[in-house]
Amino acid sequence: MQKKTSQKSPYPGADYGPESKKPSPLNAYEFAPIGVVRTGFAEKFGIPRQPGMVLEAKGVIELKNHAFLTQACRMLETFSHLWLIFVFHEHGAKDWKPSIRPPRLGGRKKVGVLASRSPHRPNPIGLSAVRLDRIDFDDPTGTKIYVSGVDLLDGTPILDLKPYIPFADSIPEANAGWASEPIAKFPVEFSETSTASLALHQLRHADTNLRQMIIEMLELDPRPASQKRKMPATDESSEGLRFAFTLFDVDVKWEIRGERFIVLDVEDLVDGKPRGRVKQEGLT
Repeated sequence: MQKKTSQKSPYPGADYGPESKKPSPLNAYEFAPIGVVRTGFAEKFGIPRQPGMVLEAKGVIELKNHAFLTQACRMLETFSHLWLIFVFHEHGAKDWKPSIRPPRLGGRKKVGVLASRSPHRPNPIGLSAVRLDRIDFDDPTGTKIYVSGVDLLDGTPILDLKPYIPFADSIPEANAGWASEPIAKFPVEFSETSTASLALHQLRHADTNLRQMIIEMLELDPRPASQKRKMPATDESSEGLRFAFTLFDVDVKWEIRGERFIVLDVEDLVDGKPRGRVKQEGLT
């Protein structure tokens, strides 16, 4: 009697099923990051689902302090956009699954993980196109690359950079498949309390329009697909539910009210942590 072979895939992908064969001649590859990216996203909740969706989201790629890496960036400043190849270093999964529920489909339908941008992949490698704002070659701690439209967690390891080349990378007739579904956007409003506190916090972040960044993040409903499926913003049962996310050094608290998202307050973190934060299903 033939022994049944387990279908569970270990992580990373050493075995992809009973018929699989290990790649030849090597079955593993090792890469060293060339730097990290610094962003205002200290936690995964609230990070844009794709690059370019929150244009006000800025980041700084801090390359390792090595002369070769500085030389490797020669003429990079002549391009307007870059590809970032990075590692999903906090994707939180030891095992990957062949099917996932994309937030774009409301978490209701499954698609193959390789037909998605999910971080829970055979190899947790990501790709983002961002706008190149400027490069500081003279920083004594290493070259700094300033970008906009990022969708990465603070501290994400960067494996490689490549220039975005329109004639090769842009395909106007491309079909977006299931991702062609329109993205719902919700009105965002600010309470008097949040408006006043935001004005004070803005003084510490001259390079970023915090109000605009919060609007761009919230109007897309940044909640996980599971929350949006159980608590739709358009459902009366979601009225008054409160949530929060950390942005830079503040905690943004907001609630659902009449199919709108109301920013209630923007509070300082205490010892790097939010005050009074409970489960994201609601702060009330």
